[in-house]
Amino acid sequence: MTIPAPESILPEGTQRTYQVRTFGCQMNVHDSERLSGLLENAGLVEAQGAQADVVVFNTCAVRENADNKLYGNLGQLAPVKEQNPGMQIAVGGCLAQKDRETILKKAPWVDVVFGTHNVGSLPTLLERARHNNEAQLEILESLDVFPSTLPTKRDAVYSGWVSISVGCNNTCTFCIVPSLRGKERDRRPGDILSEIQALVDDGAIEVTLLGQNVNSYGVEFGDRGAFAKLLRACGGIEGLERVRFTSPHPAAFTDDVIDAMAETPNVMPQLHMPLQSGSDKVLKDMRRSYRSTKFLGILDKVRDRIPHAAISTDIIVGFPGETEEDFQATLDVVEKSRFATAFTFQYSKRPGTPAAELPDQLPKSVVQERYERLTALQDRISAEENAKQVGRRVEVMVTAQQGRKASETHRLSGRSRDQRLVHFSVPAGAEPPRPGDLVTVAITEAAPFHLVADPASAADYSLRRSRAGDAWDRSQAESCGVPSAGATSGAKAAVSLGMPVLPVRSN
Repeated sequence: MTIPAPESILPEGTQRTYQVRTFGCQMNVHDSERLSGLLENAGLVEAQGAQADVVVFNTCAVRENADNKLYGNLGQLAPVKEQNPGMQIAVGGCLAQKDRETILKKAPWVDVVFGTHNVGSLPTLLERARHNNEAQLEILESLDVFPSTLPTKRDAVYSGWVSISVGCNNTCTFCIVPSLRGKERDRRPGDILSEIQALVDDGAIEVTLLGQNVNSYGVEFGDRGAFAKLLRACGGIEGLERVRFTSPHPAAFTDDVIDAMAETPNVMPQLHMPLQSGSDKVLKDMRRSYRSTKFLGILDKVRDRIPHAAISTDIIVGFPGETEEDFQATLDVVEKSRFATAFTFQYSKRPGTPAAELPDQLPKSVVQERYERLTALQDRISAEENAKQVGRRVEVMVTAQQGRKASETHRLSGRSRDQRLVHFSVPAGAEPPRPGDLVTVAITEAAPFHLVADPASAADYSLRRSRAGDAWDRSQAESCGVPSAGATSGAKAAVSLGMPVLPVRSN
């Protein structure tokens, strides 16, 4: 696809600004990197505080309130656009793929609607809408261009997402994603490793391999062991210190992946393994193709090979037909699993999914009560598991994000190797780290959702300045137009995306 030259989008003598608003999963976060890259490649600059000339919504369709969230935001922008006739609004992502013409009917002030398969068309559609003075709708039914070939604007330099596949071949009855993102398409291993190498060359020391079901990676080109091989290949990339992946599927999770995790030093001792339900009956109704015994067996194998692995999960409460006995089975599995953290959701009826047509849809009051019991149990387990970390020395990769109380506590934040959030202080006389640097500290306090490390003296604090920290310095200097100490002439700005902050749980 040919991207319009900047002058074809911009009014003469001005430079337009953009803002991308992202809803939903890591895949959407990664797609938004591409959208930002495309817009900057077309001559726009990111809005800094002021109202943007182009606002792009990258939407999610998984939760029931996704529609309300989008249309609420669009409603707020309607009077803004009326006062700024040159402003453009675009809606993409899963909800756009699903609702199509409905968006333009409900919000006729939207200029562009595009789907999950044609992210790369956004600049052309914006220009066409401006030139023709009418809304543009383009929804493709299959992938146009693999997203990883598109320009990218990453938000930080120390870590990044790398997509290994798009789409999904599973048929979970509650999930609308396969119908919106299509069948799984796998990237070739060489392309993935080349992108990782490019990130490392730009200063990144951490990558997260991303797919709807990473365990099925390689099926498209006939190698069922491809994902384990990819993990091992990541271990051979010099300068790559941390490798993570999300999300696997218990039905396809094999021992060779566990072996690769255990035997590849830069693959982190952390695993996100979606449970969804502990009831075998509900799992069958969900078409999850595994049962609770197999799920618990996987966790046992992981912990046998990687004793300090932190395991997180996803759980849905209130699936149609879920009885009190079914829910108790979920509580039992959660108790046995000892998850470090869990992303818990109340079942959301989504039109177009088989589960939406099932009988015995549960009353909201029942689902809410069960949800509260589940979160109370998991909060207790998270607190107990985090308490075991007190006294341990952990290596923390410093991030640019800070805790909500950072101004009061003067603590910085980062992620341990097992992905736990750590807020830490720098003792008097010690050198402060930069985002991307690594500090080693002993955990002094624990809470359900984070750890605290307050070293008593500089002797209890160890700092390792990293290539990622150097890249952070360069990126900050370049954004201000000021050379940084030690920056080489003509050095490129780093282009990787930091790990996301864990979302605040909501009902």
